[in-house]
Amino acid sequence: MSQQMSAPGLTPKSPSALLKPLKTFKDVVAGTCGGIVVTLIGHPFDTLKVRLQAQSVANPVYSGVVDCFKQTVSKEGIKGLYKGMSSPLAGQMVFRASLFTSFAQSKVFLASQQEGGALSQSQFFLAGGMTGGVVSFAEGPIDFYKSQMQVQAIKAAEAGGSLPQPNMAETVKRSFAYNGVRGPFQGLSATMLRNIPANAVYFGSFECFKGLACDRYNCKASDLSVPALFGMGGLAGSLYWALLFPADVIKSKMQSDSIAKGERTYKTIAGTVRSLYKEGGMGVFYRGFVPCMLRSTPANGIMLMTVDKVRNYIDGL
Repeated sequence: MSQQMSAPGLTPKSPSALLKPLKTFKDVVAGTCGGIVVTLIGHPFDTLKVRLQAQSVANPVYSGVVDCFKQTVSKEGIKGLYKGMSSPLAGQMVFRASLFTSFAQSKVFLASQQEGGALSQSQFFLAGGMTGGVVSFAEGPIDFYKSQMQVQAIKAAEAGGSLPQPNMAETVKRSFAYNGVRGPFQGLSATMLRNIPANAVYFGSFECFKGLACDRYNCKASDLSVPALFGMGGLAGSLYWALLFPADVIKSKMQSDSIAKGERTYKTIAGTVRSLYKEGGMGVFYRGFVPCMLRSTPANGIMLMTVDKVRNYIDGL
């Protein structure tokens, strides 16, 4: 005869009680899983993109994406491709949680403003734009520190190799020492310029692709296969970058500029556009486009597929 023992004053929790917090924060969990996957896969391509965008137009350090890859690996090893990754990895919980939670809540808000609750295709795009504005305040600091770390090799090469290369902790300290609490938000206006329309396209197109597939095959979104979600996510990611890449170049220039305000070349969006166009015409707004597009399809396909499948798994518990 067995006897169940429990600590005095403690009542064993039922599985349903334990699952409630998980289901409440499913967007946080799913977003974090997707964010970690996309960072591990996409960061090397992002390093090449940022370095090509940030280098001088008049005296470039790299002749193209292949040369950038070769120089990075020969001088810094494979780890050079992952330089600055601690910033996006450490910030994944905050950024991806805010990204997917904001999108979910934006959809809830828009649905509550009408009878019936079902969103139209245009409303998915609107929800994506709302999400882009919110997450800029989380993504901006992550991208700023990542960019500062990624362009150190360029700055050292332009200075004849004598420029010291601070680590992440030192870079964070310098940004606060020079600019206080505004330090991490360098280039925030450019981040929002990119994020609002880009996320409208990103989330809006992904949701529309899923809706079209469900109508075509007469199924629920949760029934869509892994390859189908990967393809839809990859296409949504490609649209994000193909349509808004010039805005990303502006953002990269502003975020990789000097931390000290008095030493900055790219202080405003308008000033950055004028300077870049003067330096290299329209072509300069597409520097780093190749590695970006090589990254966008697989990385975003894997991330959106992961997020969707994790959310569906949690819903099914």
